[in-house]
Amino acid sequence: MEDARARLQEAGRIVVKVGTSTLAYGPGRLNLLRIEKLVRELADLANQGKEILLVSSGAIAAGLGRIGLDKKPDSIPQKQAVAAIGQSMLMHVYEKFFSEYGKVMGQVLLTKENSARHHQYIHSRNALLALLEMGVIPVINENDAVAVDEIKIGDNDSLSATVATLVDADALIILSDIDGLYTANPQEDAEARLLDEVCEITPELERIAGGSGSDMGTGGMSTKIDAAKVAMNAGVTMVIAPGGRDGVLHEILSGKHVGTVFPAKPSHLKVRKSWLAFGKRLDGDIIVDDGCVQAMVKNGSSILAAGIVECDGEFRAGNTVRVLNKKKQEIARGIVNYDTGELRKILGRQTKEFSGLLQGKIHDEVIHRDNMVLMV
Repeated sequence: MEDARARLQEAGRIVVKVGTSTLAYGPGRLNLLRIEKLVRELADLANQGKEILLVSSGAIAAGLGRIGLDKKPDSIPQKQAVAAIGQSMLMHVYEKFFSEYGKVMGQVLLTKENSARHHQYIHSRNALLALLEMGVIPVINENDAVAVDEIKIGDNDSLSATVATLVDADALIILSDIDGLYTANPQEDAEARLLDEVCEITPELERIAGGSGSDMGTGGMSTKIDAAKVAMNAGVTMVIAPGGRDGVLHEILSGKHVGTVFPAKPSHLKVRKSWLAFGKRLDGDIIVDDGCVQAMVKNGSSILAAGIVECDGEFRAGNTVRVLNKKKQEIARGIVNYDTGELRKILGRQTKEFSGLLQGKIHDEVIHRDNMVLMV
């Protein structure tokens, strides 16, 4: 397989995500020097003909200081109010710096609702592509001022992966306060080693990445691993790299070994499949046996009840669920034809037995292959 670092040199459409810890010293104290250096580097990449999208955290951190608070409030309405104040402050700073380097930026606020509904997913995609076509650099954040848990994407690592999928990006670069993914927590283990490349997200890797982010941010390494899973399967090469390192984007895009790279899987998904896998809310899990996994991966088969050994969560027909193997590794995502209660009645059963167990419409497949995306 072609070297992932070499592919980064050819990336034409790039999503860059920057975290709160990189942008701020603390509540209300933006790191203006670092923000200006980031904007200058992004503007220079745009001058090279690359299409740039920036996913930026920092709205709540900016807003806290403006109203004299030193930590995030607990209530949702207060968080939303602080985000509304801070978002305008942050955009003013970005507008000033981008303008000084001769670039036009456009603010884009998204929620999970924009990607959960297929028509909104397409509209969001078309709007972002139109901005790029105009030579504008979109600066994107979650719409924290109106979002509640039911429609929140939750963290900007996940948001950046969603955006990269939306626009068929070539690369996603997540700038963090850590150098990349380590074999263990480097603050606790002196022998922890920085991983240069991760080709597969395994359950062991997800365990290593467990833990939360800084007090000011919402995501830790685990959210970055979730983002890598999305990006890789959508055909996007992802890199986790240190945000405080001057010129880090140019280093990464020139093929230098900086941070941890997660190589894209060989082919991009079609737009509808991308939405199915990464836009829709996940409402539960289905665990299947080894024979079912083999049929799905090798033959592209639908999922039948006979191959299902367990289900978890409370979902309805038409919801999207994860499909896991018996080791709890994610194999696919798809739209399920039965709700949880119905599915539990037919686990391991043959289709011909359904009529005696279920009422209403009967489907041969629990998940049809046309409504499923492989994640391996």
